[in-house]
Amino acid sequence: MNELSPKADSMQRPLTVTELNRQARNLLEVSFMHALVEGEISNFSAPSSGHWYFTLKDDKAQVRCAMFRNRNMFLRERPKNGDAVTLYAKVSLYEGRGEYQLIVESLEAAGEGALRRAFEELKAKLLREGLFDEQRKKPIPRLPKRVGVVTSPTGAAIRDIISVLKARFPALPVLILPVPVQGVEAAPAVVKAIQTANRDQLCDVLIVGRGGGSLEDLWAFNEEIVARAIADSHIPIVSAVGHETDFTIADLVADWRAPTPSAAAEKVSPDYRDWLERFHQYQNRLDFQITRVIRQKRQKTTELGARLKHPGRRLQELSQRVDDIEIRLQRTMRSRLQTLNDRLSGAHHRLGLIHPEKRIRQGHENLSAIQARLQRAMHSLLTSKQQHLARTVAFMEGVSPLATLSRGFSITSNAAGEILRHSDQVTVGEQITTRLNQGTLTCTVTAAIPEGS
Repeated sequence: MNELSPKADSMQRPLTVTELNRQARNLLEVSFMHALVEGEISNFSAPSSGHWYFTLKDDKAQVRCAMFRNRNMFLRERPKNGDAVTLYAKVSLYEGRGEYQLIVESLEAAGEGALRRAFEELKAKLLREGLFDEQRKKPIPRLPKRVGVVTSPTGAAIRDIISVLKARFPALPVLILPVPVQGVEAAPAVVKAIQTANRDQLCDVLIVGRGGGSLEDLWAFNEEIVARAIADSHIPIVSAVGHETDFTIADLVADWRAPTPSAAAEKVSPDYRDWLERFHQYQNRLDFQITRVIRQKRQKTTELGARLKHPGRRLQELSQRVDDIEIRLQRTMRSRLQTLNDRLSGAHHRLGLIHPEKRIRQGHENLSAIQARLQRAMHSLLTSKQQHLARTVAFMEGVSPLATLSRGFSITSNAAGEILRHSDQVTVGEQITTRLNQGTLTCTVTAAIPEGS
């Protein structure tokens, strides 16, 4: 080991490792401040403290990163190994190990920065054109005759919308205009669905949206063609794109922005329970007004009768007229109540027609009918096959050699079991076997006489 020079020792004292690392850390943080870095995540870990630790790498280098809980809690999704990300971080040094690292302030998927810039540019452009102005937005009808929904037919959004609509107003017709909500085909399909609904006047209000996702997943609803289709729509449009924290250009242009698909369904559908309550309130108020008017008329009639010397027939006519008015009012009220009850009964009946229990019962009846037809067909087929088998057996018995034996013929074979058809197949003295209808003969050839001799 080389000795330290007396001059160096007298000029300064040696630094401890802690002091050295602290000075290096201060130098890094002052020199670099913050940096925007892009790379791939690896070695990701998330201990119970809530902090995230990972390595950011490219094909030539890597650096350790830490993102503390007070920063990562604002991210919608936790990153995973292999994700390409862009992060904004402070360059620092971990004094305990002397390791240089990045303290991450914010993190997003690589490429989202360009999408956000495109979003802000289009937002500024449409803002200058006045497409976000409140005065150009159309009111949402309180009691629509039909609701249209532009979304994916298989996503969670359509299930939430249908569930809320059925719960709030079961008799409200719903028209689904199915479209892809992600990818290059999504924006043109959404535009076409909005234009079709307007051209054919398919509904009174439109819900346009999808479930949650990343900025890239929701990008179809940030396209300019979708924004202009919404702005040009004569039908009021409620946007329902993503979660409450997601904002798209479609949300800004739409006549009303719903934080979720379920909230959009609530906005466009009246709650039938509220309307029934309102109806009963109106009924009570009307009954009160009718009673008050009748009481006032009767009181006035009584006062007039008291002032008249001979009220006679006039009072009788007025009294009869008041009674007539009361009867007509009561009849009208009963008629209106009956009409509303009939409409409610009709709605309940229509709901009953689509009840799963009835459809299951019909399915059981159809299955029973099919089983009965199948059993009849199997019985008929079995009878036909049995008759065909009997005819075949009779035919085979007719052509069987055994049947020939029963008519007095026999079959003769040599010792090798070969059937003899000519006399020249045997020699004198050879043993042969003759099979009769009943039994077998073993014979010795004493002579072989050719045919015609």
